[in-house]
Parts: sequence; C-alpha cells; structure tokens
Amino acid sequence: MEQTVEYRQKLVEEYKRVTAPLFKYLPWLESNAGQKGSTLYQGDGTGENVMHFPVYDSTLLSFVKEAGASPLMDKNYSYIYTRNRIRTHDDEKRIIASAELKDWDVLRGILSKYVLGGRTRGLMWSEAVEQNLFLLVLKQMQKIIEFWDKPLDIR
Repeated sequence: MEQTVEYRQKLVEEYKRVTAPLFKYLPWLESNAGQKGSTLYQGDGTGENVMHFPVYDSTLLSFVKEAGASPLMDKNYSYIYTRNRIRTHDDEKRIIASAELKDWDVLRGILSKYVLGGRTRGLMWSEAVEQNLFLLVLKQMQKIIEFWDKPLDIR
C-alpha cells in the first residue's frame, strides 16, 4: 500500500510540473470562453479571388506553442479517441468532466488533438477556444492535481 501512495505522489508531482506553465493561460481562456480566438483575414478587398486565413490572438499562439513543446503532447491521440469512442464535442466535454487521475492520458489526448491538429488544420485552435476545450482540459487537470496534492497558486 505504501508503494502505491508513493507512486501516486510522484505521478502527481510530475503532472504538476508539466502542467504548471500552462495554468497561466487560464485567465485568458476564461475571458475568451465561447469566442473564436481568431479573425479571418480577407485581404484589402480589391481582388475577387482572395484567400482567407485565420489571424490568431497572440496569447492563443503563445499557449499553443508552449503546450506543443510540453510533455503533455501525445502524437497518438487518435487512438484515445477511438478507444473511448469520442466523436463529438459533447463526447469530449462529457469525458473531460468525468476524468480522474487514471484518465490523465485521455485529457492529454484531447489537448493534443487540438494543439497538434491546429498545426495543419487552420481553425482547430479557434474551435478549441470556442468550444472551451482548452479551458475545460486545463481546469480538470488542475482539479485532479489539487485533489491529490494541494491547491495550486495560479497567478
């Protein structure tokens, strides 16, 4: 029994270490909940055939860059989606809300889908902000850490 408690404490400490840098983005994610986090650049309007592309908020870009470089990223996130039968945003939100310590990889998978997927599909980052997925994942990670350790000092 002592060994499992010690193992869990080490695990929670590691989780806290890798997620702590991302918690500074929680205020921005909360204040932009339900919004896109980007606008579409449409050119100067002089030409008919203008390519539209998203222009992201600088804080969102910082978050995605920092999250993408963290050990939280799982390049095999598609297996997590298949294994847990996640198909819609409602499925994602339901699984995030019920996630516990044992489901940490599921939270990593959902975060990874939007951070890594946004590198190739332009609007995934905006979609994650609009659907509150980044916010919900980070809040659930914070809740899990605080349950097993102590309240975090997030500024």
